[in-house]
Amino acid sequence: MKRSTVNNYITEAKEFVNKKQFALPPFAYWNPEDWKTKGKEYDEIRKNQLGWDITDFGSGDYEKTGLLLFTIRNGNINNPRGKNYAEKLLIVKPGQVTPFHYHGSKMEDIINRGEGTLRIKLYCSLDEHTLDEKSDVQVSVDGRNYTVKAGTTVSLVKGESITLHQGVFHEFWSDNETLLLGEVSMVNDDHSDNFFLVERGRFPEIEEDVKPLHLLVGDYSIYNFI
Repeated sequence: MKRSTVNNYITEAKEFVNKKQFALPPFAYWNPEDWKTKGKEYDEIRKNQLGWDITDFGSGDYEKTGLLLFTIRNGNINNPRGKNYAEKLLIVKPGQVTPFHYHGSKMEDIINRGEGTLRIKLYCSLDEHTLDEKSDVQVSVDGRNYTVKAGTTVSLVKGESITLHQGVFHEFWSDNETLLLGEVSMVNDDHSDNFFLVERGRFPEIEEDVKPLHLLVGDYSIYNFI
């Protein structure tokens, strides 16, 4: 992805989040020059990869297969005595799909925090590259626990949330509205705990055609801020 494209999507995301009256933390608005002034007291942000995150999952077509995220808080898998939880903001564009994947360690809640309907298709897993097309899936939506057939699409309207257990394949999208989603979970590790049905890249390669507006979580090490 070109850096100019990333900058445009982040600008668009900030406007959308502001319109929805969701307040991001101050570090969401820091630019690379601001980061140069931030000392070791901000290492938790850098080491736990808080901040802006955008991915096209290696598709080359972000509008169809992609996701924009902002990690608000997160622990670290290498610090078991630290925070054991994480929170993210997710923005899903109309017709944009986050492809089938599951997590081996992380349990998470996905929350529809705005207007529109989130569609999420569910399967149990036989292994990291195989859907279990026969077994029913246990579902928990806002404290309602029930069972659905493999491949069922659950719809979440404004304010609703779903709990996704380890090993449950999920793919989600929006039909026709940009969605503001929340994610509350156990400690998040996007480097080793994402298991995609079809092998995909999690972090895009950035073509530096312009300067970054804001750093992505993968930029902290590149800019020697870790």
